[in-house]
Amino acid sequence: MTGKTVVTGVDGLARCPWGGLEPESAADYRAYHDEEWGRPVHGDDALYERMCLEAFQSGLSWLTILRRREGFRAAFDGFHIHKVAAFTDADADRLLADPRIIRNRAKIAATIANARVAAELEPGELDALIWSYAPDPDGRPVPRTFADVPAITPESTALARDLKKRGFRFIGPTTAYALMQACGLVDDHLADCHVRLNRA
Repeated sequence: MTGKTVVTGVDGLARCPWGGLEPESAADYRAYHDEEWGRPVHGDDALYERMCLEAFQSGLSWLTILRRREGFRAAFDGFHIHKVAAFTDADADRLLADPRIIRNRAKIAATIANARVAAELEPGELDALIWSYAPDPDGRPVPRTFADVPAITPESTALARDLKKRGFRFIGPTTAYALMQACGLVDDHLADCHVRLNRA
């Protein structure tokens, strides 16, 4: 999608190119693009969930994750940090056999390990940690085409480094930037996207 600008959907609204795909994936992507992506997310459990889903997405299409999200939530006890932190080897084996999720041993292990790290933090500390890496929005140019949207930034690199230092796994600079985009630390909706225009 490099160089692409907004696309107009069947509903007449201009969207970022990935959010206006037609026709099969349109409903899933449209809803996520319009209602979630780039909107601020707060709360330790909510940010932990997004971190986990972004890690599971690595190497896959985001649509694959979207269509399994409820399965992920059911399999991982709603992504409640302290519940997942208590998972045992038997739980990991159960997850490896669960068709509702992506059955990747390393990603499942990282999800459980990351919950244990997060459980050691004070309430609100994960939220504060992640949001401390949000760049100043006034210092960022508004992207006009998909080519203007970076894959990593100095902030995502620093966030990934900090999380890794604390013991978090499976979150490098690219995954950290995807997390920042998904959770509203940055707004990468294109200049002519209806979501950005309606926020102005």
